Amino acid sequence: MEEAPHPTGAMDWNRRVVTLALPIILANLALPILAMVDTTVAGHLSGPQHLGGVALGGILFSFLFWSFGFLRMATTGLAAQAYGANDHVELRKHLLRALLIATLSGVVIVCLQWPIISAGITLMGGSGAVQHSAADYAYARIWSSPASLGNFVVLGYLLGSQRVSLALVLQIGMNILNLAATLFLAIGLNWGVAGIGAGTAVAEWATFLTALLFVKPFKGMNPAILGAILNRAAFVRLFRVNIDIFLRSFFLLVSFGWFTRAGAAEGDVVLAANAVLMNLHSFMAYGLDGFAHATEALVGSAIGSKDRTALRGVIRAAGIWSLAVALLFSLSYWLAGDAIVSLLTDQQAIRETAARFLPYVVILPIASFAGFLLDGVFIGALRTRELRNSMFLSTVVFLAVACLLQASLGNHGLWIAMIAFMLFRAGALGSYLGRILRA
Repeated sequence: MEEAPHPTGAMDWNRRVVTLALPIILANLALPILAMVDTTVAGHLSGPQHLGGVALGGILFSFLFWSFGFLRMATTGLAAQAYGANDHVELRKHLLRALLIATLSGVVIVCLQWPIISAGITLMGGSGAVQHSAADYAYARIWSSPASLGNFVVLGYLLGSQRVSLALVLQIGMNILNLAATLFLAIGLNWGVAGIGAGTAVAEWATFLTALLFVKPFKGMNPAILGAILNRAAFVRLFRVNIDIFLRSFFLLVSFGWFTRAGAAEGDVVLAANAVLMNLHSFMAYGLDGFAHATEALVGSAIGSKDRTALRGVIRAAGIWSLAVALLFSLSYWLAGDAIVSLLTDQQAIRETAARFLPYVVILPIASFAGFLLDGVFIGALRTRELRNSMFLSTVVFLAVACLLQASLGNHGLWIAMIAFMLFRAGALGSYLGRILRA
């Protein structure tokens, strides 16, 4: 593996950002497509409780798995800096340390599945029928925990080392398998919501095992290098980075968990409509995250090679393209949002309710793009304390606005609070950006 040269000039950085971001966007979109497949299949089962159950179960796993999102983010930042410094051995060590943490964490989650699922579903609320459906989904999907966390690590490693084509192939394969397995188990074998969860689990395990064959984590590792993987100082550094990113992800998921729980209090139909609309938001979020992830890799590489000009060029080019893509998403949802909702569910009450709140989803990409981009800058720079602090403040703002407005505006208040959350997140991170540029 050769050290990637840094381009010069605005046009070169635009080309470099787009070349790296496009495959990442396509790979990232695999994650919301997994959720969208689950939502679509559930949306065509009889009764809103199935769609509501998958929505609650999906939020539970988003909360659970993305509490370990630091595995992807920290691995990307560390791998990108090792890649920029052309340190092949250190790059492999980062991969193995993160895989060790992912495997052990996944096994613990499987062993503690009953208290995790019971407590999580109870806290999120919803009717008895919705909670029963959510439990069926969760107990089937939770067996994928080691694979899901392992996929985070592999994705972070591939992004950090700028091997985005392989990441794209793996994610596409996961989506195709997920669609086939979910349809076969949920409808073909009539497993219902449990089949939806099991289909996703099958796809995640197959993707992880296939990924290990490609990345060959132990290739070129001799006993001395393997022993260095357990180096205490390296694990302390990894822990410090990870705990900040863990708290950042935790605060983010608190906001989305509260959004789902508060929506459930408005009734099963509103809960299901919000779930459909959040699929559109997730699709947009993972699309914008393509530029954030490209920024992580390029910022980390620029810092690893100590190139200040490259750092500024990456941020400028990625900002321009992120705004352009956000505007494209907003335009698409404005023109075709109703049609997309109709594809996700055939239940008229859910369609009509979703249409009332669709304008908020049109606004969200423009309100969100700067926060996603700056996330990538700070992760690539491993400035995780600022990430943690800004997300904590943003969560406080979201909860305050949601509590104040939901009482008078109902579900409208929740969506306004989500927009306020995204805007404040961007502002808070922007206030810290000078620290990176001056460092």
